[in-house]
Amino acid sequence: MAVKESKQRLQCIMGRCFSQLTILCFTYYLSIVAVGCNRQEEKDVKLLTTTGENYLRIRPGVPFKIALFADLHFGENAWTNWGPQQDLNSIKVMSTVLDDETPDFVIYLGDVITANNIPIANASLYWDQATSPTRDRGIPWASVFGNHDDAPFIWPLEWFSAPGIPQLICPATSSPYSGEEECSFRGTQRIELMRNEIERNTLSYSQRGPKDLWPSVSNYVLQLSSSDKPQLPVAFLYFLDSGGGSYPEVISSSQAEWFKYTSQEVNPDSRVPEIIFWHIPSKAYKEVAPRFMIFKPCVGSINKERVSAQEAEMGIMNILSKRPSVKAVFVGHDHGLDWCCPYSKLWLCFARHTGYGGYGNWPRGARILEINEQPFSIKSWIKMEDGHVHSEVILST
Repeated sequence: MAVKESKQRLQCIMGRCFSQLTILCFTYYLSIVAVGCNRQEEKDVKLLTTTGENYLRIRPGVPFKIALFADLHFGENAWTNWGPQQDLNSIKVMSTVLDDETPDFVIYLGDVITANNIPIANASLYWDQATSPTRDRGIPWASVFGNHDDAPFIWPLEWFSAPGIPQLICPATSSPYSGEEECSFRGTQRIELMRNEIERNTLSYSQRGPKDLWPSVSNYVLQLSSSDKPQLPVAFLYFLDSGGGSYPEVISSSQAEWFKYTSQEVNPDSRVPEIIFWHIPSKAYKEVAPRFMIFKPCVGSINKERVSAQEAEMGIMNILSKRPSVKAVFVGHDHGLDWCCPYSKLWLCFARHTGYGGYGNWPRGARILEINEQPFSIKSWIKMEDGHVHSEVILST
């Protein structure tokens, strides 16, 4: 983008665009209820209680825990027996992590669904299935988009008949994820998916983001507040749409400018730590990627593929690396990677492939973040489906 265009974009962001940004804070209390019908209901259930200010904050004396669910790929090959079974397996992974770790917050880190495999009119049906384990436990969440979430439908070769005309095949009516009477190959766009999530779920803290950044949608910031003073921020969580699907796989210069202005507005002296989440790794991940084995200072357990980065670097990493309050960036996308490596004065981390959809047969799990208020620290580890914990790392003290 030219300098003149960049200035015009920044002026827009500073004016009417920024007025659309809602910086959310949270008040979060725990309620333990005894329910006793079946095995799931016998577990302690965490309930969300909001005050008039709608703040979420760290509970006194307890670290704030976040679970990252990456690359679930719900709806994949929905017309086969294999597809719905993978979705059920993914639900089991999430349920295990949620019950074992009891996080305060969940982040869906992109590729929640495989839209290029979903021939129904409203892909939000699969999105709702993917978020159901979190919703059913009363845990709030936020989401960002990945490259598959609104990708155009790809006609399977096995659908083509002898004359060369593809048959119209929808998911079987017996599928628990069905519910649509007709097929649709138009796809469900990002803004529709986000609107449906927000309107249908009081526990969702996702945002549509400034309109002038569309079609890049999931660009927003949440504030995590002190246990004693709800107006006092402990950390800012930034979410950015790294593209893919309906438009190029990039974080644009306009998004970079939005982050720069917003972070200076809400955290002008860089006193409050900032944590960043998006789906597709930036090119900086290639610079720090382990060659073969994972050795210190990197921490992780699998390094089974090369980093598949965004198509271009348009300024976001330069801004992040120069901002001392930025502590870590978390991405998904590459299913065979789960490492964290230092880059400049911050950390670049992959999550862990959570879903049974998507490529790769590596064991599933989820990255966990633990934020401590006093003294401030960020600790992370990976929780596997079988309960095993590994790759613990201190990301900030």
